[in-house]
Amino acid sequence: MVEKKRVEMDELRFWCKYWILVAFITVIERITYIFISWLPLYGEMKLGFFIYLWYPKTKGTNFVYDTFLRPYMAEHETEVDRKIMELRARAWDVFTHYWANCSEMGLAKFLEMFQYIAGQTAKFNQGKPANSKKYEERSSNIPPPPSPNGLRSPMARNRRPSTLSHINFVDSPRFGQQPDSPSTYEFDNNND
Repeated sequence: MVEKKRVEMDELRFWCKYWILVAFITVIERITYIFISWLPLYGEMKLGFFIYLWYPKTKGTNFVYDTFLRPYMAEHETEVDRKIMELRARAWDVFTHYWANCSEMGLAKFLEMFQYIAGQTAKFNQGKPANSKKYEERSSNIPPPPSPNGLRSPMARNRRPSTLSHINFVDSPRFGQQPDSPSTYEFDNNND
């Protein structure tokens, strides 16, 4: 069991070193890309170097990390940790600053939009439409809905029928009476 844990720790240490080197190389490559990208077979050399770092028989990760990166990290470890903490604090300050600004602007725009909608609603309610008489005439031609007991309301009886055909119900069920046939309608095409 102890040997198994030791192997897992060695593998974990290997992969941590590998990914630290990959990150370090990526950062350096971004800075120096203009100067080294024109070299012939640059991509192939980079691929070969990553295979050298990864391949278990060559143990390239341990050699490169122990030779180049470990001495620098051991010498400047406290400074690197302090810089990381400063960057973390700055990032948090920047995030809170921009979050506060965005929330203020969002609230201001929301209130501005709400005031605009309220103004448009008030403007719409204050003035009647230009063709309000036509609108009232059209709305007066719409018959009211039938009453629940099947009788027509007094307003509906006094209303003139429209110029279109209308339907008169004959033998409609009233007060619980059943009709003789399911649908008995009389169509009246008189134009009164």
